[in-house]
Amino acid sequence: MFSFAVTVNLILLATVSYALPNNRHRIIGGNEIDIAKVPFMASLSNGSGHYCGGSIISERWILTAAHCIRDPTSTDLAVRVGSSRHANGGQLVRVRRIVQHHLWNPSTIDYDFALLELAEVLELGKELQAVELPVKDEDVANGKLLLVSGWGKTESGSSSNSATLRAVEVPVVNQKKCEKMYSDFVQVTPRMLCAGHDEGGKDMCNEDSGGPLVDGNKQVGVVSWSKECAAVGNPGVYARVAAVRDWIEKVAGV
Repeated sequence: MFSFAVTVNLILLATVSYALPNNRHRIIGGNEIDIAKVPFMASLSNGSGHYCGGSIISERWILTAAHCIRDPTSTDLAVRVGSSRHANGGQLVRVRRIVQHHLWNPSTIDYDFALLELAEVLELGKELQAVELPVKDEDVANGKLLLVSGWGKTESGSSSNSATLRAVEVPVVNQKKCEKMYSDFVQVTPRMLCAGHDEGGKDMCNEDSGGPLVDGNKQVGVVSWSKECAAVGNPGVYARVAAVRDWIEKVAGV
């Protein structure tokens, strides 16, 4: 099964494990982290509460995963920023407009990106910051340790998410190696980036979907999917931000 960081076990493919909104996975094998360490982190919520992650890319825009959007015309979506807890603290801001990538394909999980325009302008400062973005087609070195954070499940198969923000470091997996690992499952495309430990045990999971994978303060990936959370030989797959820099700039001006 897929392990999406959203609600279903792969909110995108329904057979994959997305960090999707219905699957409810969270960071596995990580530790609690204060929002000050990732001041760009955001929690997406609807009438049922937190279900996906996101990142602040400017005072007006949030970057998340396309599979986190159940209804592009929804009016009940809100974003909480500036808090280590997804249910309280910080600022809760309504989403004014949702823009999924025009090439988003739920069947292949390709182009898993969405931008959320906020109804209010965020007051950025020391405690609330926009994440840096890579330049177009910027590469990430194999083996590089990256940080992924979120409020998803801490155990695969769990039914509840984490109330407090958690994070874990995962190394970049060679693209060809990752393509081979998933060759009998879902095609790993150039718009995807793989990261995870060969031995498993540390990974993103459901409800981490849409959250940032960062190299320091630079976001290189968006939590997208995996075959199974934290399993041996199943690295997490992230939407590669550098592959859609032109689109982000066109839509959000960033």
